[in-house]
Amino acid sequence: MARLVADAMTRRVVYLPSDTSLDEAAQAMRDQGIGDVVVTSGPTMAGIVTDRDIVIRAVAEGLPAKTTTLGAIATRELIMIEQNATVEEAVQAMRSRAVRRLLVCDADRKVVGLISLSDVALLPASSAAA
Repeated sequence: MARLVADAMTRRVVYLPSDTSLDEAAQAMRDQGIGDVVVTSGPTMAGIVTDRDIVIRAVAEGLPAKTTTLGAIATRELIMIEQNATVEEAVQAMRSRAVRRLLVCDADRKVVGLISLSDVALLPASSAAA
């Protein structure tokens, strides 16, 4: 039986406003043991930023972490997958869009979690796959 996204996803989603500085965001990621935050603009989801984005798009470019905001480096395209999709479908979506994370939504398109390649890698091997 195929594994569902709901069984592999991380349920905790952290939201930070787009005007949050990168150093504050990095500290929040460290303190909460996460690698990504959803960026908001008011009540609207405006993008996503990962710890890797902070390094590649800001630190490596010499941008100051205390004054550069999440909004300045966020990936604006938010890719979602429904929680009842299979993990295989999620991996295919990540592969085709060249991303490592997807927002997970319910049937009403409400965000209920995130799934990443590391979540998939941590799944126990299925005895049915042998």
